Amino acid sequence: MEHLVIAIDGPGGSGKTTVSRALAKALGVAHLDTGAFYRAVTLAALRAGLSAPSDLAALAERIDLRYEDGHMYLDGEDVCEAIRSEAVNAFVSVVSAEPAVRRAMVERQRRWVEEHGNRAVVEGRDIGTVVFPHAELKIFLVARPEIRASRRAHELDSPGVENVKQDLARRDHLDSSRAVSPLSPAEDAVTLDTSDVTVPDVVEHILTLL
Repeated sequence: MEHLVIAIDGPGGSGKTTVSRALAKALGVAHLDTGAFYRAVTLAALRAGLSAPSDLAALAERIDLRYEDGHMYLDGEDVCEAIRSEAVNAFVSVVSAEPAVRRAMVERQRRWVEEHGNRAVVEGRDIGTVVFPHAELKIFLVARPEIRASRRAHELDSPGVENVKQDLARRDHLDSSRAVSPLSPAEDAVTLDTSDVTVPDVVEHILTLL
């Protein structure tokens, strides 16, 4: 098919990034982590000491963001590691809840996919409901809280699984209750539980849905 946009949504630690990258590789299409955009804006806001909604909105429009080969560049700087810091984790839900920030990022994300021939696996928290509501396939990944916490703790190289579990619960609440683009599966999304299955098995299952 000429257009092939696969939207992969779900909460933190559900396996979005790992599955999305593997799926994109299997299909030979581009991969976009939309969360990296919000994390980059958050990092820029922290560095500039900004938190007011109007300041965040202006910042989102002003900064130069480039996503290439799995790396996010903020004003030319590779911030792939910096955007995964605990400081960014703690503030990203606040930044991403701002309507003006979301509008600016959605526009950038849609443009990125267009520039890649409208053939991409796109992951994020509102991909199937807002960013690409007409995607050819929508997947919503879930996993048990303890599994999600263990994965995220490993990603952060943090021994405090219980603290990570609490942070994820807080993020879930913020994401699910925000006024704009709350975390929820699209009506036509296929929900997959990744708790007890391998990444190759998840990818294989998704491929059968195309």
